[in-house]
Amino acid sequence: MSQASKAGQFSFGGRTVNRMGYGAMQLAGPGVYGPPKDHAAAIAVLREALAAGVNHIDTADFYGPHVTNRLIREALHPYSDELLIVTKVGASRGTDASWNAANSPSELVSAVHDNLRNLDVEALHVVNFRAWGTGHSPDQQSIAEQFSALAELQRQGLIQHLGLSNVSAKQVTEAQSIAEVVCVQNHYNLAHRDDEQLIAELGKQGIAYVPFFPLGGFTPLQSQTLSDVATRLDTSPMCVALAWLLQRAPNLLLIPGTSSVAHLHENLSATELVIPPDMLAELDGQGA
Repeated sequence: MSQASKAGQFSFGGRTVNRMGYGAMQLAGPGVYGPPKDHAAAIAVLREALAAGVNHIDTADFYGPHVTNRLIREALHPYSDELLIVTKVGASRGTDASWNAANSPSELVSAVHDNLRNLDVEALHVVNFRAWGTGHSPDQQSIAEQFSALAELQRQGLIQHLGLSNVSAKQVTEAQSIAEVVCVQNHYNLAHRDDEQLIAELGKQGIAYVPFFPLGGFTPLQSQTLSDVATRLDTSPMCVALAWLLQRAPNLLLIPGTSSVAHLHENLSATELVIPPDMLAELDGQGA
């Protein structure tokens, strides 16, 4: 059994994947802009992830921009039949490294073709529409025009499956009236629990929920309770935070990112950590 497979599997996007995956965002340069500080190390992390059993990689062509997809292609192409690569569209990067909405139908079509070219594939496994919302939180605006544009590309054979990112329950329902949704990627972690009800509802439908910022994102999780539990379990707070997510719901799939092989294995070690019920209850209280 591989390290990544010890937390179990979940089926989506036409594949059964290990619940512990990998997010490629941190492979780009500082601020997710420009090339990596250490190109060879970035390639090594991707190859080590697969060697450890990771078969679900999350990326986007606006990381860099174009950097992470080209690194994935260099490190892993031709891709294993077991590997699921999930990308997202709906944003772009300015020359000043700013993050900008890019969600008109024409921009989405262009972004899909960028992903196809830079990953060097004829069809993308899964494409998430990343709604702009209010930053890292969703709003309630209609996404019908954008999702319909992606559904048309799916009908053309350029996309196999569709997902959503940074969306509300209302937007999920709207998208499902247009095409099947195989995954939702939203902000969720030990301290940020707005999506509890959505996770449960998606679970009933067999839809994957993939939390972004599982460890807090650009501001790492800070919690005395988290630190105390980690001390008692003789592990790191971040390992506990990932293990808590894996025990939270069976449709939660994780994509923690790193540019370090050592940190990659620290993240993967969360698949072997079982948090006792009393400590789980303490951690559950952090979201109150």
